[in-house]
Amino acid sequence: MTTTHLDFDKAQAKGLRLIRTDKNPTAGLMIIVGINMGLRVSDLLTLTYGHLRRNTITINEGKTGKDRVIEINDNIKHAMSYFIGKEHQDSFYAFRSQKSTVYSNKHVNRLLKQYFNDDGVSSHTLRKTFGRRVYNNNGQSENALMYLSDIFNHTSITVTRKYLGIRAEEIKNIYLNL
Repeated sequence: MTTTHLDFDKAQAKGLRLIRTDKNPTAGLMIIVGINMGLRVSDLLTLTYGHLRRNTITINEGKTGKDRVIEINDNIKHAMSYFIGKEHQDSFYAFRSQKSTVYSNKHVNRLLKQYFNDDGVSSHTLRKTFGRRVYNNNGQSENALMYLSDIFNHTSITVTRKYLGIRAEEIKNIYLNL
């Protein structure tokens, strides 16, 4: 089973709803940060409240060992505004359970399946949603794939195209358009 991407705007709205209704603010923030940063879940889970309160952060990616500079966009800043005045010290990990332990990859998968009612979603879904948003916002161009290849630290745009499921869609359309 391959993971898919979510509709960016619906995922953004779902994350904000989880925060505003106090149903699960931490999961809501994780969804918003995940779809707006495009990090692997292993790197996403290392973020602290201090990171998310800055304008720019530098992450040393665990898988590649490479540094990545990320601008904190308005979507994340808006989500973080709901956490002002609460007991969230800058040094606290942002994505912790009620027992104050950092979410595990399995827990992230369970939360995403629960909130999006889809067995096809996983921790990669947030990263792929980011990728699809960048691809669509840049006219589904080869330039967008080059940007994403750099952001994702893929070896080529062919890998990026396959990762985002674009190649599979193109092949499917060949058959449908005969």
